[in-house]
Amino acid sequence: MLGRQACELETSQVATDLTDPAERIRQALIDAAIHAYEDAGVQGLCAAGRWEAAVSALEILDLAPLLDEIRQAPAGTSAPDKV
Repeated sequence: MLGRQACELETSQVATDLTDPAERIRQALIDAAIHAYEDAGVQGLCAAGRWEAAVSALEILDLAPLLDEIRQAPAGTSAPDKV
């Protein structure tokens, strides 16, 4: 079972260059899953329920705004703190 500290460590190791569109999308997905997993835990769900909540968050995450932002940004740049 992942704790908050372990998740934070993993996400900090994954996304090192948020100017890369793939990394920005990956980070958005990771953040959504972690948030849903932790929220489900606060609500008292078991590990399986927390996992289902995390997967559901990935399924419903609207990436369109982030993709629009990536398309509009000049190459090699990233909009600040949007992920």
